Amino acid sequence: MTMEYESNNWIWDWLYSSPHLFGGLMVTAALLGFSTSYFGGVGVFPSYGWSDFGILLKKKPERKRIRVYMDGCFDLMHYGHANALRQAKALGDELVVGVVSDEEIVANKGPPVLSMEERLALVSGLKWVDQVIANAPYAITEKFMNTLFNEHKIDYIIHGDDPCLLPDGSDAYALAKKAGRYKQIKRTEGVSSTDIVGRILSSMKDNKSSEGDSCKRQQSQRGQLSQFLPTSRRIVQFSNGKGPGPNARIVYIDGAFDLFHAGHVEILKKARQLGDFLLVGIHADHIVSEQRGMPYPVMHLLERTLSVLACRYVDEVIIGAPWGVSKDMITTFNISLVVHGTIAESNTLLPGETDPYAVPKSIGIFRMLESPKSITTSSVAQRIVANHEAYLKRNAKKTQSEKKYYEEKAYVAGD
Repeated sequence: MTMEYESNNWIWDWLYSSPHLFGGLMVTAALLGFSTSYFGGVGVFPSYGWSDFGILLKKKPERKRIRVYMDGCFDLMHYGHANALRQAKALGDELVVGVVSDEEIVANKGPPVLSMEERLALVSGLKWVDQVIANAPYAITEKFMNTLFNEHKIDYIIHGDDPCLLPDGSDAYALAKKAGRYKQIKRTEGVSSTDIVGRILSSMKDNKSSEGDSCKRQQSQRGQLSQFLPTSRRIVQFSNGKGPGPNARIVYIDGAFDLFHAGHVEILKKARQLGDFLLVGIHADHIVSEQRGMPYPVMHLLERTLSVLACRYVDEVIIGAPWGVSKDMITTFNISLVVHGTIAESNTLLPGETDPYAVPKSIGIFRMLESPKSITTSSVAQRIVANHEAYLKRNAKKTQSEKKYYEEKAYVAGD
């Protein structure tokens, strides 16, 4: 055996002097289904490691992960915000979101409806967000831009194609554009925080003026519905696209989820922790209206569906879920546990009304969950109504700024 090995030394001398050709031979051997262990077995190629040949195999360098940054007020969080962040995440690997401080919002737009804590909970609860920076500035200053690039390792700053203007009419993202580190996404048409504030104020006003006339109230509500028409493609974009595993513990929770807020996020998080898969039932518009009265729901069914689907704790939704949880529902969706929060618009039954959770209670799979936050849809609407003058000024201020921006843009284009 030794003699045979020594007699083949010329082969190794040749391979040492022709490493590139040897590489070709090895590729050929691999394609034929052979290996070095095979050749070693017949006494042609001994078992040598790659380092014995003086060939250093370089590991393919890992592709640098692209970190993108997007900021906003995220006041009255809606599916338009969620879609913007979904698009931003698609431009990189990691999405860092800056939430503008209360003080900066007051100075640039007017008073926010939601507190910083509530807005942080909403943004952190979105499935596309990897990191959140609290109290971000409204304008991208040179100092803050350098902090983003150097400390947070941001590669690009993202914003929508709608104007974001400072009180003096200048572009809040001018420096990022100048630095060549700016990317733009398409704005989601048909919804904005300003639009939602307008819907609430208008519907409250119309509701008072048409008291006692249900027909007028219904016409008023229909006039306040969003003009956004969601498609099946948009729903797919927001969906996880995954079903429960064969032995998954499926938890079911239902509700209106109108004006999606921090309280919704926290109760969904708590419900998800009780199982492997969270199924959320979203009540149809007529059910919400019957249970809560006018002007609810503020957001229509498909708007509310997108907001719920955007939440990282939600696995699947039932669009237009029935008011009561039936035995058939429990069997069809293999529901292990039905839960409901202690904080809701109403947890008391009207005279003669059937308990919607009677079936899951009867079979021992119902549980009340202590709601982490006391905020409700009605309390959010009441904040807006209580400060309606400030919000009307805020809406007017935004309209004037945008008008000035487009006038200047048209002048430059015409020039």
